[in-house]
Amino acid sequence: MTQSATDLAKLYSGTLLSLAADIPLTGRLENPQATVRERAPLCGSTVTVDLDMEDGKVSRFAQDVKACALGQASASVLGRHVLGRTPDELNRAKEELTAFLKEDGPAPSAPFDELEALLPAREFKNRHASILLALTATCRAIESLE
Repeated sequence: MTQSATDLAKLYSGTLLSLAADIPLTGRLENPQATVRERAPLCGSTVTVDLDMEDGKVSRFAQDVKACALGQASASVLGRHVLGRTPDELNRAKEELTAFLKEDGPAPSAPFDELEALLPAREFKNRHASILLALTATCRAIESLE
């Protein structure tokens, strides 16, 4: 295998593909308090997030994910842990994921530590925007309510 084929094989690991295949909380909400659609310009991936907040925490959430396996895996981890999270927790997860991808920072902290499966994607800078879509859309939706 060439170096790039080896890199791609590492990138699309079994863990990453199993996350991408099982995205929780997909679809759309009826009458959400906030809706945000984010698009990654390089690859065209999109994520639309609908959510409600109650008592400072995410109480209802749905996401419509039209993204590559990397964006799907990231959305999957978000979907597993978003309910009951505060804006600060979600902003921290987004900041940690950004630093993890772009600055060789540590993996995001719990409960979003499963994002470590995206470690091989650091080398693929053109995919970072897709990986960040779900968290970016979620944080923007929360900001629109404040």
